[in-house]
Amino acid sequence: MKARKSKAKDEFDHTFRAIYDRDVKWESDDVRGLLKLPPGVKVKVLNYDPVMKRVDIKLRFPAGYVEPAHTHKSWHSILVTKGRMCVAGKDLRQKMITLGFEPDATKSPAEVAQFIRGERQKWARLVKERNIKAE
Repeated sequence: MKARKSKAKDEFDHTFRAIYDRDVKWESDDVRGLLKLPPGVKVKVLNYDPVMKRVDIKLRFPAGYVEPAHTHKSWHSILVTKGRMCVAGKDLRQKMITLGFEPDATKSPAEVAQFIRGERQKWARLVKERNIKAE
């Protein structure tokens, strides 16, 4: 089935895409001029937006691979389907990284929940004190 472009008033591509993993080829080395891949790392580009310079990818790392600390020239998202993703020796767990803190395996679920409640209260208080409004 052919993708249909939606009529948007901005410059972004709002095309709906349905993709099958088997139809996307593995790539290595330079990804759209945005990501340089180390030897042995392969990537499937699931979506690329040249306007936003964003790439959504599925990565394949060699067994035991740990990425060094690094930065990127673009926004990107990564799909981890099995195993763990480690950067600079730290295991990146999706929910923890999304919440903005590093996982601490020494904390119990109750302690993590308490931390999250405290963060919500702290930021809610700041938003209210400074009368911050969503744009």
